[in-house]
Amino acid sequence: MSLINQTKQLIEECDAAVNRFFKMREMDAEPLFFDEVKPYADQIQALLKEWQDEANTWIRKNQPKYIHEIQIANAVDAMNQFVVQSFYKETSKKRLLQSIQSVHYTLSNLLRTLEEGDKDAAK
Repeated sequence: MSLINQTKQLIEECDAAVNRFFKMREMDAEPLFFDEVKPYADQIQALLKEWQDEANTWIRKNQPKYIHEIQIANAVDAMNQFVVQSFYKETSKKRLLQSIQSVHYTLSNLLRTLEEGDKDAAK
């Protein structure tokens, strides 16, 4: 899967996490960790690992001005956390939404740079 497609998939996952969080609050449901949460989180974690490797390789090769490896690492860490937290209604709404917004910004910035062919981003 290409870096662009992976990035789009992760952006969709950000939106899915928000929807899941509100759905779990609305249903007042408590998920089964080993049946629901862990398998889903493992799947996203595998995608994130692959995406991080490809993004870092692309960054080293193209040296974009406004995207750095530390941003990618921070997005991966935050996403690993909020994917799990989105299953639980007790999660702080403000903190979860800010975390998702931050990752969404990083992903959108990377996607825009990739789609523009890195015209103005290179050093």
